[in-house]
Parts: sequence; C-alpha cells; structure tokens
Amino acid sequence: MNVRGHSGSGPHGAPESASQLSPEAQARLRALRSMGLDDDDFAADEGERDDLLDVPGGVRLQKVLASAGVGSRRHCEELIGAGRVEVDGQTVRRFGARVDPEHQVIKVDGKRIPSRQDIVYLAFNKPRGVLTAMSDDRGRKTIVDFLGDRCGTGAERLFHIGRLDYDTEGLLLLTNDGELAHRLAHPSYEVAKTYWAQVPGPVPRDLGRRLQAGVELDDGVAVADKFRVLEQSGNRAMVEITLHEGRKHIVRRMLAEVGHPVSRLLRTTVGPVKLGGLPPGATRELTTKEIGELYAAVGM
Repeated sequence: MNVRGHSGSGPHGAPESASQLSPEAQARLRALRSMGLDDDDFAADEGERDDLLDVPGGVRLQKVLASAGVGSRRHCEELIGAGRVEVDGQTVRRFGARVDPEHQVIKVDGKRIPSRQDIVYLAFNKPRGVLTAMSDDRGRKTIVDFLGDRCGTGAERLFHIGRLDYDTEGLLLLTNDGELAHRLAHPSYEVAKTYWAQVPGPVPRDLGRRLQAGVELDDGVAVADKFRVLEQSGNRAMVEITLHEGRKHIVRRMLAEVGHPVSRLLRTTVGPVKLGGLPPGATRELTTKEIGELYAAVGM
C-alpha cells in the first residue's frame, strides 16, 4: 500500500501543535529531540508508564502511525504524548513503544487505523454498462478492464464489496481486507448506501413518507432510511434515496413499485465514503479517516 498523504494535521483535522500537550508531555518531547533519540531509551515518567509489552522486532509506534498517513512523525509523537493512541485497547504514551502492525489493533482518538502495509482500500467510480465481475463470457466490459492486474492473483488481489448492476453507476469499494469486506457486505451491519435516481416526474409530496413507511415487494418489505427530491422539471425528476439493505435491484424495485421507474441510477455513498468528484472509470485510495470510519461502522 502506498503511504497515504501526510499533512500538517491529524486524522481528524487536529493542528500539529505541541502546545496542545500537557507540560509533562512537552518536556518529554523536548528531551527526546534534544538528545536525538527515537527509540525505547526515552520513556515517559514512571507514573505515566503503561504496561504494554513491546513486541520483539516490532516497529516503533510513531513510525506505524506516520506510515498509515496519520501525520508527520513529529505529529504522531505528540498524539502519543497526549494519550490519544491505543494499542489493543490500552493507551500508550511511550514514543518508542514497539508494536506489531500486522496483528495488533491500533487506534487514534478511538478510531482504528490501517496499519498493515499489504492491505489496499480503493474507491472506484463504476461507469454504466460495466459488469461488477472479473470476466464475462459475452465479452462485455468488466471492472478488470479498469483495474487490470489488481483484480488478479497475488497478495494485493482486490475484491469488490458487494456489487452494482450492469446499468448502475457510481461508488464501488474494493479491498483485500477480507474481514472488513465481509462485514460491509453483510446485511446485519446495516451500512447505509445513498443513490441518485432519475425517475418520471412530477414526484408527489408524500412519496418520501411512503418509501420510509415501507414498500411491499415480492421478497418482503423494503424501507428507505431517507428520501428527498433533488430537482424536477416537467416529466423528469432526480431523487436521492438512502437505505441500509442490499437486496438485488432494491432501489429500482422500490421506486417502480410506487410508480416511478428508474431510468438512471448512481450510487453516491457507502457508509462514510463519498463518491465526490471521482471521474467515471477512475479510482482513488481511501483516506485514513475514511478507513477508520468504515472499521467503526462494522464494529472493528
């Protein structure tokens, strides 16, 4: 995985300023830097020490944080000194604590960070007329035509989280993090997804209420979490609908059932991740903040 972009702030926009630390933490940082140390030889005062056991051959905690895109090495030291970093549920204040990023759960401000370097998280804007599949015996375009070898074999092999219909466009997440992918796709975690749909207009004022009350389909009732009309003109309208289930063609079936069949459908969000201005057919790496919020959404 590429190192995510660094900035002068932390994962939640916290300024990179040692003035936010306690006087004791500031003193520890000054001592560390004046001696040129960056390892276990420099520790917090005995009264503030944690009992986390260092992993033999492990990686320094501030280096793991910086590599995950949390911020500069110095900013990560400040986060540790301020008690904002946890390893396996325990607050760690030692700048040189050695951890195992492959197996330990590391959080900043209560949100997990992607510490493994072989894990990839991508957002892809799937164009209309593309299959969410690795191949097609009818010769139609698939996501492999855009992602290439990344969907092939090897440690970085990516899997799509759920799928989008052939004629549906928009946000599709891909990763080789099997546990996260499983949870995001499983209906029990109820991760919300938002769509823009073009439908015949005009849209009656009570349509949102009807959709949120539940629509009876042949495989059970489907309920929208949110609904609003984005724009309408004459016999066409663009609406936004949010729901947390993923039954096949669920948005198209719901809107058709209430008399507004979909002519175009675009997924704009999956949980905390937004499509934004990503062009059709393009990909981008998820930010550290987005990944942490996805973990939180599925209880990881």
